[in-house]
Amino acid sequence: MILTDLVAHTLPRLQALTDAQASAKAMPDVWSAKEVLGHLIDSGVNNHARFVRASVQDGLELPGYAQNDWVTAGAYGARAWADLVSLWAAYHLQLAHVIAHLPPPSLAHTLRVGGGEAVTLGFLTEDFVAHQVHHLNQIWERTGG
Repeated sequence: MILTDLVAHTLPRLQALTDAQASAKAMPDVWSAKEVLGHLIDSGVNNHARFVRASVQDGLELPGYAQNDWVTAGAYGARAWADLVSLWAAYHLQLAHVIAHLPPPSLAHTLRVGGGEAVTLGFLTEDFVAHQVHHLNQIWERTGG
């Protein structure tokens, strides 16, 4: 799935959720929908830098990031759901634009993230979309949306 299509398809569903639905936590140590969407924003920030850097340099070794620390620091549970949805949509449309304009030869560049196996930039962009879908499915499961 193309990221722009994912945003277009998902945005109305996210907008239909109430702040109360998005704030609910099944358990204290399980992310709410707000925190899941915040994680997707954080993932976008981290992957944006990876996309750009890997587009101009092959063979990079890049760090991972402490996802729970980022979600905690983002305090997404204290944000209005509508604001988070707007931020997620706008930022991911920008990421879709960046991905669409990566130089085609750079998609074969390899990189390692967080000490993992080497992957191509092309794989990383596709995996980013799959990661979005995975966590959006968590939102639907947690909210009944």
